[in-house]
Amino acid sequence: MIFARDKSQICNNLLQYAHVYAWGREHGRKVISMRFSYKYQFFRICHTDLTGFGWYLLAKYMAALHLLPTASFKRRDCDREALERKMLRHRHIVVSGWFARWYDLFLKYRQEICDLFTIDPEITQPVIDRMQAVEKGSEKAQIIRLGVHIRRGDYAEWRDGQFFYDNKTYIEHINRFQQLFPDREVHVYLSTNDPDVTEEAFQQQCPLARVHHLQGNAPEDLFMLSECDYLIGPPSTFSLVAAMYHDLPLYRMDVRDASEMTPDKFLKFDYWFSHMV
Repeated sequence: MIFARDKSQICNNLLQYAHVYAWGREHGRKVISMRFSYKYQFFRICHTDLTGFGWYLLAKYMAALHLLPTASFKRRDCDREALERKMLRHRHIVVSGWFARWYDLFLKYRQEICDLFTIDPEITQPVIDRMQAVEKGSEKAQIIRLGVHIRRGDYAEWRDGQFFYDNKTYIEHINRFQQLFPDREVHVYLSTNDPDVTEEAFQQQCPLARVHHLQGNAPEDLFMLSECDYLIGPPSTFSLVAAMYHDLPLYRMDVRDASEMTPDKFLKFDYWFSHMV
């Protein structure tokens, strides 16, 4: 049994666990997520037999008492081959660290991973209803949905604020996107952790698009973004995971200049997944 010990926020946890799951799947080993055993209880995986608080406590205290060995992938320069041999050698082991990564295996078992992390219908159905309600009266064939991930909060300090963009930057990107699809009715769905972002402010500056801020929580916004046709946002595992479910074209805002956003730079999950910042 492999116990995947995760930290950080939702989508970091999801990707970290999924790498370990894919490795275990390839080697015929069962993998339990310690994090999803007690937190973020809105994914299908949280309702499976091998995901429960009891498993979390068992692994936590056995590891603390050194009754379970640990393979730690916490450093980028860790000896991955040695750690993988350790995983193969021990029948029961705790695997931790952001750099536990097996990209090819993740992609091989990607559909299983997406199924495991299907969001519960009590969260998704209200989002579907709200999106349909705000689009009522529009011709469905003409609608194109743009999901915009506005990341603030911790991004003020992460990488010295390199990706902490102001409203003007996002507005310029939305208007640029509208220019790329002049004959389509663009519906913009804002996802943000900034409580000061308002639908009215963006709508005023993006007159050719229809802007919606559903003010959902994290799982609601994750699902909302996954239901869009295109995604834009700064480097973030949140928008990356949203793109994963249906392989959506994602433009990663590595720079502020909206003119850099061209059709050929909307790339699929496989690319951005292997080019995470």
